Amino acid sequence: MPAEDYTIDEICDRGKQIYEEQIKPLVEPQENGKFVVIDIESGDYEVDADDLIAEDRLQERRPDYVGYLGRVGYDSAYHIGWAPP
Repeated sequence: MPAEDYTIDEICDRGKQIYEEQIKPLVEPQENGKFVVIDIESGDYEVDADDLIAEDRLQERRPDYVGYLGRVGYDSAYHIGWAPP
């Protein structure tokens, strides 16, 4: 199914579910801080310190993937804002 057929919420919910149920036990804690890109249709994924490299590797295997980007060991891949050191 093309990505356009999913809402952002559907992609996020499915990506989080796949991560929690299938991927988290395989990557935490040894990969903490790295990015994880998940194809929400197949469950296939890539992990790398560079999000673009992870995305490129997944796209090589699954050109039409519908992706969810997260960060191993964190609630989100990125954060917005500033906090004092």
